[in-house]
Amino acid sequence: MVTTPQPPSKDPHIPVLLRPLLTAVAPVSGVWLDGTFGAGGYTRGLLEAGADLVLGVDRDPMVFDMAASWADDFGERLKLVEGTFSEMDSYHTDLLDGVVLDLGVSSMQLDLAERGFSFNKDGPLDMRMSQSGPSAADFVNTASEEEIADVLYHYGEERASRRIARAILRERAEAPFETTLQLAAVIESCLPRPKPGQSHPATRSFQAIRIHVNDEFGQLVEGLEAAERALKPGGQLAVVTFHSLEDRVVKRFFTARSGGGGRANRYAPETEAEAPRFKLKIRRATGPDDQELAENPRSRSAKLRVGIRTEAPAGPVDRGALGMPGYKKNAKGRR
Repeated sequence: MVTTPQPPSKDPHIPVLLRPLLTAVAPVSGVWLDGTFGAGGYTRGLLEAGADLVLGVDRDPMVFDMAASWADDFGERLKLVEGTFSEMDSYHTDLLDGVVLDLGVSSMQLDLAERGFSFNKDGPLDMRMSQSGPSAADFVNTASEEEIADVLYHYGEERASRRIARAILRERAEAPFETTLQLAAVIESCLPRPKPGQSHPATRSFQAIRIHVNDEFGQLVEGLEAAERALKPGGQLAVVTFHSLEDRVVKRFFTARSGGGGRANRYAPETEAEAPRFKLKIRRATGPDDQELAENPRSRSAKLRVGIRTEAPAGPVDRGALGMPGYKKNAKGRR
């Protein structure tokens, strides 16, 4: 019987959809990889549910320092790996029994002002999950108006992207952006005051910049491809998404890899059907129940999808069919 571990009260991160995830992939055994280790909630859940070994992968080196207080309790059953889940098939010599991906930024990262993810807390404008490479400040201080607008529109679905981009360029001409609240204030000045219950005006723009800085969609597709290579026949891939853009890519990946891709339109030429690489374990995405929503309001947009690996050989993915958002140099953000 699957048991659901409860995170310690000192843990700032509540693993989203942990109960339905463990139920969906039960019984848990063998070697699993948690590609977004974070605060370790999924890893602990898998270990307590019966996994023989869990590889905890994360590109943020800070998370492993935070796990030091409990990681040793699992001994050799837990192996921590600093890296990206897009390279997961290189972290273990044998094929895996399961892979879990919890996409997006964790509550732990959002709550640390010094990481620069939150528009509610003042901190350096950073947003880098790996703490290396160009930061969010580098992007907003050097990118063209067109590039900023296209990133906001395609990755954040921000309709006022062009207006916000112009305001960013006006502001940085006076002084470069250095803090999160400085950027949030400029974005707020471009948008109507939110009504009660509506999200913060900077939500979409901060999401878009974070996605761009961390190449989240490139990592996502490469991670799905890597999971296909890394899983043994019968191995399971469970993915938790937090916004519609992520879920669209994951849904279309599973649809295409389970033989349900079909033709782009009825006039397109028929192509030879490929052997399905996955079998869908749950046909529709699973969301949070009332108990989880009460425990963790941040879970409201989360969706879980699970597929089972078949014996068909791994192969390249048609990225054009996945509905990946992305900007082009000639694309125009809306005004």
